Formats: sequence, C-alpha cells, structure tokens
Amino acid sequence: MYRVEPKELLVSQRLYNDASFRNRLKKVFTGLITEVADSEFNKENAEKVLTEHFGISDVHQIFVPESAAIAAGVTLGFLHRTQKRSLNYIGKISYYRNDRYMVLDQSTRKNLELTSTIFTNQKKGSLLWVLDRTKGTMGKRLIREWLENPLLDLDEIQKRQDGVREIYENPICLEELRTVIGSIHDLERISSRIAYGSGTPRDVIALKNSVQHLPELKEILFKMNSPIFTEMSRHFDDLSDIYHMIDAAIDDEDPPVTLKEGGIVKEGYNADVDEYRKIAAGGKQMILDIEAKEREATGIKNLKVGYNRVFGYYIEVSNSFKDKVPDYYIRKQTLTNGERFFTPELKEYEDKVLGARDALNELEYRIFCTVRDYIANHTARIQLMSSFIAVCDVLMSFAVVAMENQYCCPVIDRSDVLEIKNGRHPMVEKVNSEVFISNDTELNNEDQRIMVITGPNMAGKSTYMRQVALIILMAQIGSFVPAESAHIGLTDRIFTRIGASDDLVGGNSTFMVEMRETANILKRATEKSFIILDEIGRGTSTFDGLSLAWACIEYLSDAPNGPKTLFATHYHELTTLEQEKNNLRNYAIRVDEINGNLVFLRKITPGKADKSYGIQVARLAGMPVSIVNKAKKILRNLEKSKLRMDVKTEEEPETTLFREITPEEEDIITKITQLDLDCLRPLDALRLLEEWQDYLKNE
Repeated sequence: MYRVEPKELLVSQRLYNDASFRNRLKKVFTGLITEVADSEFNKENAEKVLTEHFGISDVHQIFVPESAAIAAGVTLGFLHRTQKRSLNYIGKISYYRNDRYMVLDQSTRKNLELTSTIFTNQKKGSLLWVLDRTKGTMGKRLIREWLENPLLDLDEIQKRQDGVREIYENPICLEELRTVIGSIHDLERISSRIAYGSGTPRDVIALKNSVQHLPELKEILFKMNSPIFTEMSRHFDDLSDIYHMIDAAIDDEDPPVTLKEGGIVKEGYNADVDEYRKIAAGGKQMILDIEAKEREATGIKNLKVGYNRVFGYYIEVSNSFKDKVPDYYIRKQTLTNGERFFTPELKEYEDKVLGARDALNELEYRIFCTVRDYIANHTARIQLMSSFIAVCDVLMSFAVVAMENQYCCPVIDRSDVLEIKNGRHPMVEKVNSEVFISNDTELNNEDQRIMVITGPNMAGKSTYMRQVALIILMAQIGSFVPAESAHIGLTDRIFTRIGASDDLVGGNSTFMVEMRETANILKRATEKSFIILDEIGRGTSTFDGLSLAWACIEYLSDAPNGPKTLFATHYHELTTLEQEKNNLRNYAIRVDEINGNLVFLRKITPGKADKSYGIQVARLAGMPVSIVNKAKKILRNLEKSKLRMDVKTEEEPETTLFREITPEEEDIITKITQLDLDCLRPLDALRLLEEWQDYLKNE
C-alpha cells in the first residue's frame, strides 16, 4: 500500500464485509474501497476476461501466478463494466514480483527520505530532489518509480550503469539528448487521453509536434553502443505514419480547445470541408452586398443587416424610415427604436450559411474522429516509444548528477562485500554549506559483519548510517554513487530503525513501535540484507534498554547467515562485545572538546567513544544555562554514586543517586565563586585549598 499508493481498491464481498479486515485496511489505506462480487474472484472468470481482451488462448502466456491473473481479470472486468467504451488501448498488463525488486518497508522509505523529507514532507531535500534532473514528465514519473523499486536483477542494473556511463563519457551526446527530450511532450498521457476518446485537437497537435523529434532521437541512439541503447535502436519506431496523417489532416496553426469550435481540419485535406468553409467564411461579403443592395433599392441610408443566435439574420430599420419599408419585407421583431425584417433572399442565404456551418462542424468532427481512432489503434506503439524516451531521460539525469557531484560508478555483483571509499550523504552534502567529511565503510560476512558505532549526538552517526544505505540503494537503481569508489554485493532488503515515533491511533506507544519495527527486522532479514539500528532500547529504562540492545546485537552476530548491520548506540557497555564476537567491530565518530566546547570532526574511526557529551549538546541547542549547570551537578553525583556502588560491601546501605547539598558544601561553593583571583596571593590560595580539602575528607 505504501509503495503503490493506490487511489481505489477492488475488494471481494467476503473481505468487504469482514469488519476486522476493514479496520486493519483503514490503518494503511485512505482511498476508495469498492465492493466486487465474490464470483469475480475466481480463475475461470479471470481467464475468460483476459483471453477475450488480449485474444489469447492461455492466460499463462501473460501471467504465471494464478493470483496475478485473477487480480488482472477482476480489474479489467470492472473497467469494462464501468467505462462503457472500448479498452483496446490497454495492450499490456504487468504485475509486481518481490523477487525482482529490493524490499523497502514503510519505515525505511520514510527514514531514508527517498521522495520527501521527514519533517516538511517536501521533495526538496529528498533523494529524488538530488537525482531528478530529467527534462520531461515521463522521465520524472519513471525516475520516481525506479527510486521506489531498486532492482535485484544484476544484468539489468549493469545495463543501466553502462547507459549512464556512455552518456557520462560523451558530453556531446548528453546535450543532444537534453535538447531532443526537452522538446517532447508527455506522449504517455496524451496517447492515453486519445485512446480513451477524450483527446482534443490540441492533444493531437502536441502528439505530432513530439513525434517529429523521434527521427532525431533515433539518430542519437544509433550512434550509441551500450546494450540498453542498442536494444532501443533495434525496436525504435519513429511513428512516421502517425505524424504524416496528423500533419495532412489537422490544422496546427491555432487548434481549438474543444471540438465544438471548429477549425480542426487543415485546408486542402477534404474538398467538402473547403466548400463548406468557403460558404461560411464568405458570408460577411454577402451580407455587405445584400445590405448595399437594399439601401439602394429602398433609399433607407441607415439600413443594416445583422445576426443573432435567437432570431438569425435580419434587416433592421429605424422608426424614422418605417414609411419607406417595401411591402415584400416581412416583420420579424419590433424594437423600441425600430423594426427588424427579413426577405426571402435573406432567408435563403441564412439557410445556406447556417446549414454550411452545421455540415462543416459535423464533417470536421468525423474526420477528427477518424484520425483519433487511427492513433488509438496504435497506442501500444506510442507507449513503447514513451518508455524509451523516459528511460533515456532518467539515464541522462543520472549522468548529469554524476558529473555535477563527482559520483563514481560502483562495482556491483553477487558477493557478500560492502566496501565504500570516501562515501558521502547525497542530500546532506547538497544542503550543507560546510565541507562534507567523507567516510569509508567495509562490511563482509566473515570478519566484520556488524559495526557498533558510538559518539555524541550531532556528531554524524545517523548521517553516516543513512548514507551507506542510500549508496546501496542508488547502486541498485543503476545510478552512480557519491563516493570515490564502491564495491557492493547485491542487497535484497534494507531495514532501518531510526528515530522515535508513536502510533496513537493504533494504540502503540513510542517504545512499542520501536520494538515492533525491530522485531520485524530481526525476523525478515537475510544474509543479503542491510540493517540500520539507531539507539535500540532508549524508549525504556536504562537497564531494560541496555539488555535489549545487547541481546539484539548478540542475536545478529550469532546468526549463521546474518545481515550486515550498522548499530549506533549510547550504551558504551556494548563495546565490550568486540572482545567476544569475531564478526563485530567498534567504531566511533571523532569529536574534540576544547575549553568545554565541542568540535565535531564527522570522521568515523576504529575504537569507541569515551562519553556521550549530551549536556554539551544541550547547551549548543540553547538550553537555559541554569538547567545546563544543574545537569552537570547531577551528572557528577550520578558518576560518584556509580563509583561508590561499584565498591560497596553487602553491609553498606544503598547509595542514593541524588542527595541534597549540605549547607557547608554550599558555603564552600559560594566562597569559590566569590573569589577575586587577581588579588589572591598563592599562600592564601594554598590555605583555602587545604581548609576545603580537610572538610571534604571528613565529610
């Protein structure tokens, strides 16, 4: 549901009336749910609908899974019943297979910000925003589709890579493609409207103006050598017959918006159209001739011939000349200031002109429908060219982005290796004014399958983990990647557990959502999967969270064919697992503390962080100074209490983590803060220090 985002679902009666199913469905789907008879959802009905529509004897020529055939039959049957028109333009139905595409659940799509950002839900700042440099709307739809469906077919991935590389290495070809594709309208949508019977003359002209550029595109493709382009050139169709038919029949100077306006057929295409048009167009001169003739015959100087839709053609005479009106004038309408008349000659002319206009409109409509029907019968050819244009547009977009951002072409194979040299986050480096610090990644299924990453908040742990996932995903859609080099083993799934969110409607707390998502990941991950786990266990008490995080890491490490995992945590105790697990390594995001100020170096290095610097980060976030200072005092008490608890004997009472500061201690603190160090002699300083030390020892 989250991947496809359908607008309408066809549901059997049995499921439609199942309250439990409907309630579950409403949690993930907000569109229209349409009830369909149970009898529609069977193999025999599907085969009948599909064989009749496609003219085949066996539906297995198109669909292998029976469920896919039933779904297609139900959908096509529903369209036949509701649209009440020919569906010949539907020449192909394909179905989605999980084994063809990388699995990305809802959480991963959201966390990686593939098509929109988490906070603003806008395209800007997303991966699509970075990669989309397409020139046409067909390409924009296809690049989004590729982004949401990374491939598992290695040959297809490499075909796309080869196509991007050829454009990348040939700037002249790149510019030629940009120019041609930028001149082509949305053939996919235009041909669909025409096939559906709702296409207008402007749609037909837009189709012609687009088709005229296909020979240029064909010439470019024939110069290219990568398999994806040579395959297109072998099946390329310049649609010249469609172009010549439209060019000969339809007037392209000022095509009308609707068919009722007329002026559709080009002059010289049909003799009857030209004759009717001549009569209708010549009416103005004939009106002037009749007007001049009647003025001379009657002597009425202000006589005029006019027309309106209600009364048709008329001769208008003012009241001052009513006595000069001839007897053969027939009264038609009385006005305040005059009278309107008609004559047999004017009536004959009216019938001729209006008849010509009606005949012209009817004939133009029939001719247009003939052209439109011809185009509709060749929709499959147009759609094939639409797909070629869209693919060229997306590959060109990948090449442009790679050139502008210094991306590399990754090596992708069926190995268990994940090696990235100087990888970068594609979105962060575009929106951040600072120089982006690149980082390496090395994971395999032998001696380094899990990276436990520690470091303070804001140091870049999440950015680093996301960038690795994005580089894998970009590689498997055929794009170049933001790195100096990359070697990526084919990845079947990417899972992410990042951030805190609740599901109040579903009755799930933040921690419950975290545990559900983590459970889903641990159950479904394979040895070919890649996992990001960020701060597992932080939604509950410290010891519960630490225990859960510890158990999750051990589970992933001990699995015989476990997934590659990046595990970020503030539980520094987890770093001791490196000594026990052969496939786990500790890494830390480097940070320096200078005079109490943090300097984030953004560099990941082997080892572990010594502390989390949470209070310093709170100060950077603008937390009030009084709260920051209080937090430091509490931290010192906590650390002191922890040390005392580590060494206490069974006979010793429990140590309280928080206690009140004694008046004597408060007095010492006050004296320290009030000292004037510039006037304090060394001997006095030593005396005060000795005095305070003696007190604290006794305390």
